[in-house]
Amino acid sequence: MEQTQQNNDEPLEPQQAAAKAALLAECARLAAAGITFVAVHFDGYGDDGTTEEVKCYDSEWYASGEHESVKYDGSHLQEHFEALVPFGYENDCGGFGDVVLDVAARKVTVERNDRFEDYTTTTYEV
Repeated sequence: MEQTQQNNDEPLEPQQAAAKAALLAECARLAAAGITFVAVHFDGYGDDGTTEEVKCYDSEWYASGEHESVKYDGSHLQEHFEALVPFGYENDCGGFGDVVLDVAARKVTVERNDRFEDYTTTTYEV
């Protein structure tokens, strides 16, 4: 089941607000280099998680894993992206997703997918 949420109603923590501002401040430089999207993928489970390195793209739209990244050193943005990775994504069955900077729109989005376990029980008399 997919849920789409346009805006997060909760205010950002000060560190997250600073990270978002720093990413948005890079948009002019990224656009000049032909970069259209910058993203960091995160994945975790069992109380352990990791974030991948910053990847830059020059495609018309962003879809994780569907486009090749371009060579651009975005490592100076790593800690800003990591500040926006959702808290607790690595707990229990874990979760995964992307933090994406849309350079032209000057917008940062977070897509989080949570994993869960489910079971069914059947009881009957024989």
